[in-house]
Amino acid sequence: MTALGCVTGRFQPVHEQHLELFGIALRQCDHLIVAVTNPDSGARHEESTSAHRHTTSANPFTYYERARLLGTAVAAAGWAPRVTVVPFDLTRPQLWPEYVPLRARHFVRVYSDWERQKAGWFADAGYPVTVLDGDPAAKLSATDIRRLLATGGAWQDAVPAATGPVLDELLTETPMESRT
Repeated sequence: MTALGCVTGRFQPVHEQHLELFGIALRQCDHLIVAVTNPDSGARHEESTSAHRHTTSANPFTYYERARLLGTAVAAAGWAPRVTVVPFDLTRPQLWPEYVPLRARHFVRVYSDWERQKAGWFADAGYPVTVLDGDPAAKLSATDIRRLLATGGAWQDAVPAATGPVLDELLTETPMESRT
């Protein structure tokens, strides 16, 4: 068993496939770091392999809000003692080891060139990497979830049940239309 694992993502918001990946990683490691990319607006940069990831509309939740949602989701799954949530700026690889130790195995589910590129960056930086093939046709889209949140659609089934009340609270404080 690997002592330390890592899963990265924007988690805008956290959804069921994120939790599935956390579970896969936790079956293979003692402790999991959930590294939140685009932790602040200064960390958002265009990437040719993911045209939307830097946009305001693709990043409506702050790092604090995502950390709350992630904490709620992992606690409800019973994983809280084994998970640490950290910010992780993909644009500053020289600082990655300050947030995620180099011994941490990155678990990357690959659906597209974006995830392949990210896995390559981690390997080039000296991290061990486990690539998991994902079926693009079965991928949950956080873009679709954000659209449901903005239009009042049925988003509740797309996110971990425990995060529903937190999302309701966050959206009451600042509605989606004010976040984009």
